[in-house]
Amino acid sequence: MQFDTKIAVVIRTDLEPWQKLNVASFLAGGVAAAFPECIGAPYQDGSGTLYLSLIGQPILIYGADRPQLSRALERALARNVKPALYTEDMFKTTHDAANRDVVKAVIRAELDLVGLAMRAERKIIDKIVDGLKFHN
Repeated sequence: MQFDTKIAVVIRTDLEPWQKLNVASFLAGGVAAAFPECIGAPYQDGSGTLYLSLIGQPILIYGADRPQLSRALERALARNVKPALYTEDMFKTTHDAANRDVVKAVIRAELDLVGLAMRAERKIIDKIVDGLKFHN
């Protein structure tokens, strides 16, 4: 199935494995919150046990270094795509309000990005992530 939109997550490649998974999880939640229409129906197994819904389209995960993340952010904003973001400082906090505070304390050009996620038309996402490779 071909979707009109694409979901991309860009994760800084020099993070610890647990950090990469943590960042990807938080960022996917940001996409789900902003685009509830991308959530599929709940799951049910053959025994009748119900499970939560998932995002109903593939999420492409790219690797990037710091400059590539900054470039992807600027490309997204230039195309009116509002991304979810995760910064290095957010690893030091313990709750959502504190996360927002550490982001607000830094101007965009100085954000120490570790991850971005966005959902937009396929061609727009392709331009934003141009030059990035899938995360390995």
